[in-house]
Amino acid sequence: MHQIRSLTLQALGRSDDGTLIPRTLPGETVDLASDGSPCIVTPSPDRVAPPCRHFRTCGGCAVQHASDTFVAGWKRDILARALAARGITADILGPDTSPPHSRRRARLSARRTRAGTLIGFHARASDMIVPVPDCLLLTPALMATFPALAVLTRRAASRTEELALTVTESLAGADIHIAAARPPDTALRQDLIAIARDHGLARLTWNDDPIVILAPPAQQIGRARVVPPPGAFLQATAHGQAALTALVRAALRDARRIADLFAGCGTFTLPLAETAEVHAVEADPAMLAALDRSWRETPGLHRVTTEARDLFRRPLDAAELGRFDAAVLDPPRAGAAAQTAQIAQSALRTVAMVSCNPVTFARDAATLVAAGFRPGPVSLVDQFRWSAHVELAARFTRD
Repeated sequence: MHQIRSLTLQALGRSDDGTLIPRTLPGETVDLASDGSPCIVTPSPDRVAPPCRHFRTCGGCAVQHASDTFVAGWKRDILARALAARGITADILGPDTSPPHSRRRARLSARRTRAGTLIGFHARASDMIVPVPDCLLLTPALMATFPALAVLTRRAASRTEELALTVTESLAGADIHIAAARPPDTALRQDLIAIARDHGLARLTWNDDPIVILAPPAQQIGRARVVPPPGAFLQATAHGQAALTALVRAALRDARRIADLFAGCGTFTLPLAETAEVHAVEADPAMLAALDRSWRETPGLHRVTTEARDLFRRPLDAAELGRFDAAVLDPPRAGAAAQTAQIAQSALRTVAMVSCNPVTFARDAATLVAAGFRPGPVSLVDQFRWSAHVELAARFTRD
């Protein structure tokens, strides 16, 4: 028997002897079957029936067996412990959780089989693909692409080669990126074009090779419409994007010259440009080109400038930051240690920080606090429902 004491950051139950057991909750007594799967002897009062029939085999979700109240408290506690480890006290709000059927972007795995195709998510800690015809995460538009994905897989995959299919919902239809080990030959390329036309796909890309664009796969960002490069970062749900944008706009409501650091395709740049001048800095020139094109095509926005720059290796220094009266930071999971160190030395008084990692957020926040910044409430935005992931945003100010 195992007594579950806590959940890890990956939503694995940690027993009293240190064993990590999936799909368990603190306070439960658990026995393990011969295959290692948990048998719940004494359930937690927070345990609920998983709403999705794929939960026990699919690795796409981690905590469907827990009540929404428990998951919200668990995610708040993860952030609170990360902040406390850095000596930071702040109010924690939320989470604001995206509803079911709202994920507009997914990375699926696909393989051709003797009987047809396998398309879905990997099982937990396995290379086995689990079909998910009744997935509760994906938008109806993404679910509607599965027939096209099956045709693509039958034509493009082999029984030994697995394809990675990144499918994104756009205003013009499905935007599909195929990652494969081999390039397409002429015959395959022609067949892919025909499949895209038959199924009304907006864009089809193979690795870095644009096979066909039948309609620009635009995304709505504020007043603007942006056509991201294939595979570019996009907030997972429209609900989550709206929540984070509202938090950033509120944090920088008085700013007139803003530096958007790790700007991507303009998730925050373009909405902020409705009321302020914005300088967008991003390492990927293709994403900046999409941002710039969208700004030029959208009337009524303030001036937007762009700069291709690796902010991990060459952050904007304190002197360069002197041109602005506020900044927004939205780095990847590694955080922005080098950039926050420069912000701490600058004359900036207002910073909006967005993060997908409470641990690196707390580390970077500690750098700002040591330089005299005060954190406002930290708001949790849960775009990855039923997962261990969480995003957060906060305003930092100093006199």
